[in-house]
Amino acid sequence: MIDMDTPYRARRGGPAAAARPRRTGLRLLVCLLLATLLCAPGAAAAPAPPPVTAGTPTAAATARWGDRRLDEAAFLTTHNSFTNYEDSRWSSVNQSESVRAQLDNGVRGLSLDTHWYEHSTWLCVISFGSDCYPSDVYLCHGDCKTFAGATYALPRQSFHGTMQTVVDFLAAHPQEFVTVFLEDYVSADQLRQSLGRVRGLDQLLFRPDAWGVRQHGWPKVADLVTAGKRLLVFSDRSDREQLGVMYDRSWTVANYWSLGDTGDDLACVTRWPDVPLDRQEPGFRRLFTMSHHRNVPTVLTAALDNGAKLRNRVAGQCRTAAGGRTPNFVSVDFHRLSDGSGRTPASIVAELNAGP
Repeated sequence: MIDMDTPYRARRGGPAAAARPRRTGLRLLVCLLLATLLCAPGAAAAPAPPPVTAGTPTAAATARWGDRRLDEAAFLTTHNSFTNYEDSRWSSVNQSESVRAQLDNGVRGLSLDTHWYEHSTWLCVISFGSDCYPSDVYLCHGDCKTFAGATYALPRQSFHGTMQTVVDFLAAHPQEFVTVFLEDYVSADQLRQSLGRVRGLDQLLFRPDAWGVRQHGWPKVADLVTAGKRLLVFSDRSDREQLGVMYDRSWTVANYWSLGDTGDDLACVTRWPDVPLDRQEPGFRRLFTMSHHRNVPTVLTAALDNGAKLRNRVAGQCRTAAGGRTPNFVSVDFHRLSDGSGRTPASIVAELNAGP
């Protein structure tokens, strides 16, 4: 039975008052114990979580990838993957196939340019309703309103829609691994909102920081496949790693992207002066992105560049410049084209993966 008079009696010096010193002492003891724990050396900084592991790779993953770590694997990559003849009406393209067709045909690295487009009633009116798109993150090659077919194309290609294409491909091909490179012109919040609409993305996203890659090295691709972490996203902006989008300068090395107008600038020099191609770090080896394309893409020049020239440049210039490191991502225009030498970008990547 609850004694409603207890507070009053406590003030008057009754039984509750007699119990008060004992309770007060107990409270003080608890407070002192908490203070000791909170102020103990190192208590404020939680220990770093152990690296995430995948367990024993499945037989299918091992059959597909063998024992290669991620930094020992090579991936065919397309430059400006979104500017193609099939996804939208571009007047100048870097690829002939849609993003999904590129993936179906062996491409495992995609480069995308993200821009914010603010809804324009004026564009909606003058296009007679064909350009009435909401404000969102889209794939543009410059400003998303300037030149239709050149800096943007219709139908507009949303970033989240293209990422959904990638996730759907991975869902249909459970042994595959894909990397996306962002040339990023949006805010972290805009990118977050766009990524948040991609169904199934979180389960697939591989975060090197959570796996302890800097401390323990890159995992085997088969381990990543077994763990279901089969999508890696890089950005050229540094303020979005909390989204699982890695800053490329922290995790990769890259050569300067252009072969020049005439295609004869074969020297492999770093894209970032503060990150040399042969950079060495204790216990950690960066992934190497090798670009091999000209300032202006054409079918003819891509065919000239994508065969023997590409293979010889990997062996003669880029591998040497990178301190013996083999390219992990070989980025080209019109990836299906070659010079008739019997070498194609896909076969050269396969040769890299078959090497020692």
